Amino acid sequence: MFFFLALRNITRNKKNSAVIALLIAVITFLFFVGNSVTGKVDRSIRQAYIESLTGDVVVGIAGDVTLNLFGANTPVIDEFFTIPALPAYDVVMEILSSRAGVAGITSQVSGRAVLDMMGTRERVLLSGVDSATYFSLFPGVLLEEGRFLLPGEQGAMITLDRAQRLQARAGEPVALGAPLLLTSGRDMVVRIREVPLVGIFSYQNPGPFMNEIVILDPQTVRALNDVQVAGHVEVGEEATALLSLDFDDIFGGAFAAAGEGGGEAFSAEALLAFLDEAAATAPGEETGGDWNFIIMRLERGRSATAFIASLNRLLAPYGVAAVNWRIAAGVSAIVMLLIQALYNAGIVLVSVAGIITVINILLIAVFRRAKEIGTLRAIGASDRYIRSLILSENLIIALFAGLTGVSGGFLFLRWVNSMNVSIHNELIVSMLGGPVLHIDFFPPLAVLSFFMAVALALAASLYPVQAAVRIEPMAAVRRG
Repeated sequence: MFFFLALRNITRNKKNSAVIALLIAVITFLFFVGNSVTGKVDRSIRQAYIESLTGDVVVGIAGDVTLNLFGANTPVIDEFFTIPALPAYDVVMEILSSRAGVAGITSQVSGRAVLDMMGTRERVLLSGVDSATYFSLFPGVLLEEGRFLLPGEQGAMITLDRAQRLQARAGEPVALGAPLLLTSGRDMVVRIREVPLVGIFSYQNPGPFMNEIVILDPQTVRALNDVQVAGHVEVGEEATALLSLDFDDIFGGAFAAAGEGGGEAFSAEALLAFLDEAAATAPGEETGGDWNFIIMRLERGRSATAFIASLNRLLAPYGVAAVNWRIAAGVSAIVMLLIQALYNAGIVLVSVAGIITVINILLIAVFRRAKEIGTLRAIGASDRYIRSLILSENLIIALFAGLTGVSGGFLFLRWVNSMNVSIHNELIVSMLGGPVLHIDFFPPLAVLSFFMAVALALAASLYPVQAAVRIEPMAAVRRG
């Protein structure tokens, strides 16, 4: 009976009810469709970076400047910023390896250089990886030709996009084993390294700047970045004996006598032979490591936010900090987060404007029904009954409007997907996860949108309901 009375009142106020329903339906439609699009973008970018480049958690040096995997997240200083090496690498790696919930872990040293190959010069991003663990950690890195870089091997891998560009410019395909000449400059010194091409790869869903990456062995990147790897050096008794001698004893008469004593004369050839012998006897594997980042993948279902918060408490004494994939991905992912936040802020503003409009319409409707409400109160209707009657009317309108808005959004998404719109912009392709526009329907988002419509209508009803119960019966009758 109460339900039918509410329906009767709605039909008696068709115009006001229709306007309220239309406002709520439009807001619901915008909320549902907009969040479907931004959710699609967020999931595509998340997948692109987590499964191909950043993992779930990245550990780097702590400081005032937030770092991504290839520089600073502050564009003004990014070109001039050098990523520092991780302090206490062995200790930090031991802490990370012992943490529960870690599915995989690897290390990376990063840099920038100029690549000369097949008559083309391009600026590239260098990713020196621990190939023993790197490729198994990232299923989004797909081998197109050749092979993956082997542990301890000096070589490079370029993206399929770069190989196609080089082929188009040179007029011939890129051959495996072709030399890559890499040049970097730092502290007024130019460093040059040449490595062979061992493979061509692609990213399953390449994000912004990812096609500019060259995967290398870490030794080459360290040499281009002038990173000195500290190794273990054995010092013999003859060398330590020199510490007890005076400067004159070392370079005085004894030194001259030694030079005259039938030994080999000093020459450039002798120096080169000495350096070659020292390099041959140097230890082949460095302990510890001069790495810029440690990258982790977490077990499915593990919260990265909670993991990072607990991890940073352990890492703080060592001058390093863990960040999520968004910060590690750099400006492009952060910009997308800001775009999503701006869109949500716009939805909030639209919702606030809608609530104000609905409140005004409801107040007009209440004052127009002052005689009816006064009569109900005069015959004994309680404040609770009046509140329930008006709220039930608005609830019915909200249910209908929410269902209409979600249904309209669902039909709109199906229509857009049926158009098979092709996308040619690489940035938009990476954002939407493919060259054809397709926006998935997510039932949880539809349910959330529906309940948002109901909550919006009930929130807009609070003040008009209070105005209704304040109407005095006698005053309402006299006004009527």
